[in-house]
Amino acid sequence: MRHTITVAGGGSWGTALAHLLAVRGHRTRLWLRDAAVAGAINSRHENPRYLPGLALHPGLEAGTDPGLLGTELLLLAIPCQQLRGWLHAMRHHLHAEPVLINAAKGLERGSLAPCSRIVAEELTGRPFHYAMLSGPSFAAEVVRDQPTAVVLATAEEALGCRLRELFSCATFRCYSSTDVLGVELGGALKNVMAIAAGVCDGLGLGHNSRAALLTRGLAEMSRIGEACGAQAATFMGLSGLGDLVLTCTGDLSRNRQVGLRLGRGESLEHITSSLGMVAEGVKTTAAVHDLARRLGVDTPVTDAVQGLLHGGESPRKAVMRLMTRTLRQE
Repeated sequence: MRHTITVAGGGSWGTALAHLLAVRGHRTRLWLRDAAVAGAINSRHENPRYLPGLALHPGLEAGTDPGLLGTELLLLAIPCQQLRGWLHAMRHHLHAEPVLINAAKGLERGSLAPCSRIVAEELTGRPFHYAMLSGPSFAAEVVRDQPTAVVLATAEEALGCRLRELFSCATFRCYSSTDVLGVELGGALKNVMAIAAGVCDGLGLGHNSRAALLTRGLAEMSRIGEACGAQAATFMGLSGLGDLVLTCTGDLSRNRQVGLRLGRGESLEHITSSLGMVAEGVKTTAAVHDLARRLGVDTPVTDAVQGLLHGGESPRKAVMRLMTRTLRQE
């Protein structure tokens, strides 16, 4: 069945998902703030800012008019730290009972809220349906039609079964889940670990170090998730282990790039100003650190990344602190 869908957010991931939905035959509109980028998508079928050189489906429409946001199916690709303000500003343009598919990963600083809670708070008093799309998925590879698998989580199981059909095709496989919180946390927490993995590689510490970090990082993600009420099994799936492996080993990962450059001696300020795109893990680290303290969960990797990003600790000192902790059972 052909649907009309709006994707809000013209970054690399929002653009890739809009392209995918257009390829699937849906009438797809991409809402973004930059009129010049919207014009390039409409005329040249390319997002020159975020996905330069990659051809987008010619049926994809782009624009800056908030009226585009009134479709029943609305995919949110707004960065987590900006989502609350965006919803507050745009809520009157939304459909009376929208189906919101969130594709942003992170925890909000201050409130420590996942995106589901941000949406619920900002849309208090009006009906909506919520789903979370996550998993190991670099935007450029999706546009290039390279096989990708993700998970879509919603508390409404029947809705999840319908929504996964929107995306699924021969090169993009979408599973469904009812563990919304677990899928959200997997997508957020792995960004912290990706920064840590990048630091290890930037320091030239070798494959042993990266393997140890991924293993202990996954255990840490699962501990936090279970303490929040998520299902442990979710962290062994696409939004946990799958996304962790991708972002810790793939050089297209912005969070891994932050870690790589920190390990090579660059300052965080220079890295973030020159990156050109949002690396959610930088702000998510502080939120995860605060959340772990609130929950009383042991998070040595997160603590080390927090000290490195926000405490002035050197990369080598952060690694040494991890390696000289009190010995314990696995």
